[in-house]
Amino acid sequence: MKVVLRDNVDDLGKKGDVVDVADGYARNFLIPAGKAFRSSAGAERQAERMRRSRELKDAKERAEAQEMATRLVSTPIHIAARAGAEGKLFGSVTTADIVRAVAEQANIMLERKAIEAEAIKELGSHVVTAKPHPEVEFPITVEVLAAD
Repeated sequence: MKVVLRDNVDDLGKKGDVVDVADGYARNFLIPAGKAFRSSAGAERQAERMRRSRELKDAKERAEAQEMATRLVSTPIHIAARAGAEGKLFGSVTTADIVRAVAEQANIMLERKAIEAEAIKELGSHVVTAKPHPEVEFPITVEVLAAD
């Protein structure tokens, strides 16, 4: 059965895609859950509008992520943390701390899950990866300084 997806469905497609699925999967899951509707000539025109809208939104988000990358790559983010004499932190600097510092210092809002990094446990300069969009990935330099 051909259906038009109303939402993104893992391992099947994105919103607005026309996909061919098993009749039972469409009747028992996709259509009752509101994730899809039966395909017809009118529905396929509606699907085309959904795809265009999705592509415009994706292009806008990609452009915002690239602008974010150009601003953050050249600017190190400073985080003050309590540390012992050997430079080991009492605790660690987490992705939530990095997101908070980026918001305060660069005035850029990132999602916590967009930062790919292990917890930082010592003073110094560290490089973490930010991936705010599936097609945009860039490094952020985080300098952990001893707090007074």
